[in-house]
Amino acid sequence: MEKQELIIENQRLKNENAELRRLIFGAKQERHISEQNPEQLSIFEQEVDQVAVKEPTTEQITYTRKKKHPGRRPLPDHLPVNEIVIEPEQDTTDMVKIGCDVVDTLDYQPASLQINRYIFPKYTTKNSEGVVRAKMPSRPIDKGIAEAGLLAHFTTQKFVYHIPFYRTLAQFKQLHQVQVPKSTINNWFIAVCTLMEPLYNCLKNQVLKSDYIQADESPIKVLDNNKPGSSHQGYQWVYHAPEKGYVLFNYQKGRGKNGPKRLLEAYTGYLQTDGYAVYDNIAKKQSIDLLGCMAHARRYFFKAKDNDPDRANYALERFRQIYAIERHCRQNDLSVKQIKAYRITYAKPILEQLIQWALTEQHKVAPKSTIGKAFTYLTLQWNKLINYLDHGKLHIDNNLIENTIRPLALGRKNYLFAGSQKAAQRIAMMYSFFGTCKLMDVNPFVWMREVLNKLPDHPVNRIDELLSGKWVEDVVM
Repeated sequence: MEKQELIIENQRLKNENAELRRLIFGAKQERHISEQNPEQLSIFEQEVDQVAVKEPTTEQITYTRKKKHPGRRPLPDHLPVNEIVIEPEQDTTDMVKIGCDVVDTLDYQPASLQINRYIFPKYTTKNSEGVVRAKMPSRPIDKGIAEAGLLAHFTTQKFVYHIPFYRTLAQFKQLHQVQVPKSTINNWFIAVCTLMEPLYNCLKNQVLKSDYIQADESPIKVLDNNKPGSSHQGYQWVYHAPEKGYVLFNYQKGRGKNGPKRLLEAYTGYLQTDGYAVYDNIAKKQSIDLLGCMAHARRYFFKAKDNDPDRANYALERFRQIYAIERHCRQNDLSVKQIKAYRITYAKPILEQLIQWALTEQHKVAPKSTIGKAFTYLTLQWNKLINYLDHGKLHIDNNLIENTIRPLALGRKNYLFAGSQKAAQRIAMMYSFFGTCKLMDVNPFVWMREVLNKLPDHPVNRIDELLSGKWVEDVVM
């Protein structure tokens, strides 16, 4: 018995070592190449029967023709053109011009700063009864020097392009000979977040009004005010409403259930997660239907390829077929009803085959082995994994929300941590806005600049207009 345990432990350590090597040196793409016999028929390529054709007995010789280079892509028409005419060195006085050769190249000039100088003419009556002059227009920061465009630039540089404030300040000093103190830009950012807080709360309400939400969480280091120089692990909880295209980041001090429980207190509908037990506890007490993530289930078997290649490849082939069905639905732009019917017809039999196989094979492997963990996740999450069959609008996995978290991961590598709890929540606010811009294919700088210009005079009871699809369509791309 002791020898068997040592064998299992040795295999587990080998698998962990292989996984670490793959993470450090290997390809990140979880690609599975089918080992299916090419003569075997497949129901996923076409819905009509196919007849296998025998190979001819004669030898066929093929060759690959070198593909002709397509040439450069045409340059966009909206860019300004600086025409430079270059005459020949020869004397062309007695020559006839027969045409021109035109060569387009691309150049870059650093972005420019400008001063908005407001001039207020003052008037008075002939009797000098008083002075008349216009009022100062509303600006994002009252009595502040920064206009909406400058504030939008600093904010998008950090949260869209992952450039910390101090680097942008260094660029300003070098390119424009303008020096802005770091404390000033931090105060500007706080003022921007204060102004946009009602819009953030509106975005939160819009997400929670949806009847289908995807959820995930990601860590972020936060400095501890009570212990100078130390930090703790906070979490950004992310919620995505796929039908509306809204993203909500919500900062919490920990990974416990209190944060999402408080946010989802009145929510009813579908909630798609990665299997974290916190969501199970929340769903038990509320009218929430949990959905699983097929990509997470697949990932466990992908990691088990070195541990048990035969069983892992069998499962991965079933997952490949299931995802081929989803790809067919997207490529053919099927309606919600058509997607549900297609899934029931083609995906459900494969899923039933997969779970029956898993329940049989699960008892033949060590539970703590990599393949054993794959079976455990699949069987425990099964009822949630197949819930996507209930409605055509539901997604098979949580990949969309994982894509929205990537900017946070890139940002962490640049600014490393949040300076305080309040700073972490302000970070959540910005990632919410810009994540939504990305999903709606809206220029984040233009959106931010326009919103900062509108917000000071915009009625609070109509603030949802700034998130509506109609307003987004009016934004200049």
